[in-house]
Amino acid sequence: MIGQRLEVRQGQGLVITPQLQQAIKLLQLSNLELDDFVEQELERNPLLQREEPEGETPEAAERAEAGDGEMTFGDGVGEGSVAAMDAGSDDVYGDAAPGERTSDRMTDEAQPGLSDWSSAGKGGSTFEGEGERPDTHEPTLWEHLQAQASSAGFTAADHGIALTLIDATDEGGYLRGELAEFADRLGVPLERIEAVLSVCHGFEPTGIMARSVPECLKLQLIERNRFDPAMAALLDNLDLLARRDLTALRRVCDVDGEDLAEMIAELKALTPRPGAGFGGEPAQTVVPDVHVRPDPAGGWRVELNADTLPRLLVDKRYHGLVQAGARSDTEKTFVADCAAQANWLVKSLDQRAKTILKVSSEIVRQQDAFFAFGVEFLRPLNLKTVADAIGMHESTVSRVTSNKYVATPRGVFELKFFFTAAIQSVDGASSHSAEAVRHRIKTMIDGEGLEGDVLSDDRIVEILKETGIDIARRTVAKYREALRIPSSVQRRRMLKTA
Repeated sequence: MIGQRLEVRQGQGLVITPQLQQAIKLLQLSNLELDDFVEQELERNPLLQREEPEGETPEAAERAEAGDGEMTFGDGVGEGSVAAMDAGSDDVYGDAAPGERTSDRMTDEAQPGLSDWSSAGKGGSTFEGEGERPDTHEPTLWEHLQAQASSAGFTAADHGIALTLIDATDEGGYLRGELAEFADRLGVPLERIEAVLSVCHGFEPTGIMARSVPECLKLQLIERNRFDPAMAALLDNLDLLARRDLTALRRVCDVDGEDLAEMIAELKALTPRPGAGFGGEPAQTVVPDVHVRPDPAGGWRVELNADTLPRLLVDKRYHGLVQAGARSDTEKTFVADCAAQANWLVKSLDQRAKTILKVSSEIVRQQDAFFAFGVEFLRPLNLKTVADAIGMHESTVSRVTSNKYVATPRGVFELKFFFTAAIQSVDGASSHSAEAVRHRIKTMIDGEGLEGDVLSDDRIVEILKETGIDIARRTVAKYREALRIPSSVQRRRMLKTA
């Protein structure tokens, strides 16, 4: 018989409150993102205020004498509260990275043969003091071009066309977009666009607003009066230069080996990215969240970077005044919500700091050989190993190590750098870190010029197996390509040319 009935059942389930979700999300924020979040909370919550770093103010002394204590980091927060932030892998938050400018398309992958060319000069600003910014403003590439367009003698219409083309120029100095599209958008003939662009090609730096690498180099060669049919053929066959196929280049350029060497030397003296010498958007300096220093007593000392930790206080005196003056239920509810949110935020920031320190300390303990001897002694490490050692979930460790940096005597590294895959040993005993193996491959290839022998991928596999590392040839090739090292055939040609 099918019927309806009521049943009462008891069960256990994990319920993550909105505040706990927010506390977990705080773990994966970088110090810059956390600072923005705290600024928003300070603007929204009148009971929150920053702790003055200069020291205790007279007002704070009066509150201390009156027993008007304010909550700071560590009030009522213990190991249990830190563990409360540790959640399972069911609540996964995507890391939304801010968009990056993609206007600069001149990557080394696109032009592998041009990666070692001389740069156009310094870019950006040089700060003389730590934390100081100069008052002078370096003109950007676009400001530099717009100033030249204003004094180029254009008519009003042609000046507008020039500004449109300048706006379409990327940070490397290349014009992005088809001239026909500009003509359609502006409603002018294509010939007029080409005439304005021809004038812009005379702007400084030479080679600016070119539409391709060959055109950029051609403009610079024309200025030096070194553009001839042989050089034109060389520019049309830059792919052969990237592959170091000098025999084919001598044939297409119709020159001998000595002339070809001089032509290649002239190309290397040019600037394939003429816009690189101008200041653009200032690059963000990486601020470490953790410092690792040698301990005089032995081992390593792990400390949080106090400059990246927001110092917040809950103003209980102001809370009492506002609460006493609240009349309606709406006002009382608002004051209560602000107090609860302020207390939660202070405790959550303290929990976040303790969790970062706990995870970082375990990573340093696991990778102590790296800090003492270098990258070759980096051990295989995964999230589960660290999570099991400190009694947390893998997802929590993953959040803590996202966008967090550690300053060490060997440099500044992201915490995720210390998590590397394991490569088995030949004898099946201890395994090797993939990062350490990549470093060994790079070291062997860097020494080729001194020994006069070029190592093939198969030979590298043999050498690594002799040292106890069991690795496949395709893995060596993958690591070599990730290091942007050419194949043995290309390296042999480069040695012969040198």
